[in-house]
Amino acid sequence: MLLSLAPAIVLAQSGTATVTVQWDKPIRVSKTTPTLQVVVNPLLRRSSPIHDQVFMALKNMHADYVRFVPWLPYPDLGIAELSPPLNGKTSWDFSLIDPITTDFFDATEGHSTVLNFSTIPEWMFKEEKPVAVPSDPNAVDWSYEQGAELLDPSGQEVAAYYARLVSWYTRGGFTDELGVEHHSGYSYDIPYWEVLNEPDYEHGLSPAQYTTIYDSVARAIHNVSPNTQFVGVSLAAPSKNPQFFEYFLNPAHHESGIPLDYISYHFYAVPEADEDPETQQHTFFAQADGFLNVVRYIESIRARLSPQTKTMINEIGSISAEGANQGAPGEKSAPIPDSYWNLSGALYAYLFGELTRMGIDVVGESQLVGYPTQFPSVSMLNWNTGQPNARYWVLKLLRENFGPGDTLVENHSESRFVYSMAVVSREGKRRLLLVNKRDRSAALVIPGAAEGTEEFVDETTAFEPPVTMRLKSDAITLGAFCVAAVTLPESGRP
Repeated sequence: MLLSLAPAIVLAQSGTATVTVQWDKPIRVSKTTPTLQVVVNPLLRRSSPIHDQVFMALKNMHADYVRFVPWLPYPDLGIAELSPPLNGKTSWDFSLIDPITTDFFDATEGHSTVLNFSTIPEWMFKEEKPVAVPSDPNAVDWSYEQGAELLDPSGQEVAAYYARLVSWYTRGGFTDELGVEHHSGYSYDIPYWEVLNEPDYEHGLSPAQYTTIYDSVARAIHNVSPNTQFVGVSLAAPSKNPQFFEYFLNPAHHESGIPLDYISYHFYAVPEADEDPETQQHTFFAQADGFLNVVRYIESIRARLSPQTKTMINEIGSISAEGANQGAPGEKSAPIPDSYWNLSGALYAYLFGELTRMGIDVVGESQLVGYPTQFPSVSMLNWNTGQPNARYWVLKLLRENFGPGDTLVENHSESRFVYSMAVVSREGKRRLLLVNKRDRSAALVIPGAAEGTEEFVDETTAFEPPVTMRLKSDAITLGAFCVAAVTLPESGRP
């Protein structure tokens, strides 16, 4: 049987392959939103030479569920109380945090956001000696987080900190631990709050420890922002921690009335140190397929224990072999070839398509801007000029062509290296997502595509916006690592 199929397989790989679609056979209605995360670093500060370009790129994306993460490498930019109350004084200080946060709110106005001030003040943990904070707020510090045991194991102290932080942005201020009022004048909405980031790595919290903190934080924030929904777990390595989901998604492990609105977790493809660019394409998509099996397993746990809970996979990307050792002594970033951005964009598009088929609610690309010393290989912008790269343009193409309300229909690609997803859009348009997983062109035939349009990102578009072209026939050619949205003409609709 396998031998009889071999000639057809070889033809599909080396010659022209057909993508067939059964437009009258629906699979499911999509509920999946493509989006991105914004990780706070000095390039988001108003003094940054690319500040304006960064926030303009964010605004122009018009994305929902944008994840905002002030994170541990820059304590001054993400922690509002760096020292404990002492001698009748507190250390509350938003002077470096507010400009970035309010610029984020302004750039995402009219769209939903997910806030995650992910780093707990270190003084709330048991520690041998106080952890020093760099005098330069722009200096990266990977050693800020220490310890795994809170001084207050109930999580109430942590919860009170986050409730005050949320109140600062939603209710115009707060009263601190000593009864002193602090006024901000802000009245932003926070529709979603994610509780901590990657607790399996950051402080190495157990499922029980994390769940205790989650319950305390959710209850405290609800008291000041009743309409906020919550995102929990946020694991870095979901395949290594299935017990985290088993514990967290079991309502018996939570206090009465605590909502389990969303879970979240992450995926990055990472090559081996000796892989050249030609090899990485095989590694990235193989690792992606492995991750999809992890998603299926986690979804089975969620459906069994808490089926009303939704899922955000809100960090998806790739990290260079050097970037996997970020923060290690002597670590240096190797030059990143332009083709890498297309490969990484194609990886995200493929995962977006497959996660749409699975019914995942939010699929977030990581991240808006990184730079040397802060994961440059995950950036969606050039950290020197602010110009979007192919990863940014792929997300924009997906966001503008696919999303919740689309009806997925049966389709098949003869080429094992060209991924296809066919939908009837919310507006009634017949459209295909095509992803070329390889660094060589792929010839396709799509019956009925003539006089339709193709919008695509590939190595020829590089750092420029997607190209749109009219299709003269049913035959198209996808360039290396191409991501394309093909819209069929209105005529000939079944």
